[in-house]
Amino acid sequence: MNNKLKLILAAFAVASLSGCATMSSDECLTSDWTTIGYEDGVRGYTADRIGRHRKACAKHGVTLDLAAYQSGRDQGLVEYCQPNRGFRIGSRGGHYNNVCSVNLEPDFLDAFNAGHHLYILRSNVRHANLDIDSRRTELHEIKDAIIATELALISSDTTREERLLLLFDLKESSERTGQLEAELEGLYEDRARHEVELEHYQMEVASFGY
Repeated sequence: MNNKLKLILAAFAVASLSGCATMSSDECLTSDWTTIGYEDGVRGYTADRIGRHRKACAKHGVTLDLAAYQSGRDQGLVEYCQPNRGFRIGSRGGHYNNVCSVNLEPDFLDAFNAGHHLYILRSNVRHANLDIDSRRTELHEIKDAIIATELALISSDTTREERLLLLFDLKESSERTGQLEAELEGLYEDRARHEVELEHYQMEVASFGY
């Protein structure tokens, strides 16, 4: 192994190790544990996050203030568990880690589920467009191939054996063209349905006030 490669691997290893720790030595020594707890709460982190902080700081001989951290996290969770945030998280395809209190969770979940449904409807339209683009690209390529095959068939340089193979290729290409055109027709119908569903739900969800 040459020296350059060793340096690259060493740098990668250091980066990997630092990525596993939640806090650095300086952060552990100067931390306001109430603020850290608040920030973790606002981000919706689960309770096991504190264990990662404890482990990271123990390496530097620092003991975290559990009471201060928990107090801050409780405050942060109150902000996190608001319906508008739940809707935003759901509409972006995010996940909920069951961190809200029993008095805040019902409204949060209602909003989260509403947002998640919007995310699904948008995804349906996006996936339909991707499928349509994929079929269109393939269809365009096959039609170009058909033109090239037809030109080769009428070429005086093409042998009888080559023409037989070209005719077989032309038959397969024509069959695939028919399949793609049928698939596209179905995909256009699917996309139109998904777009209508999305439009209707967007009008409905606008009245929710999230």
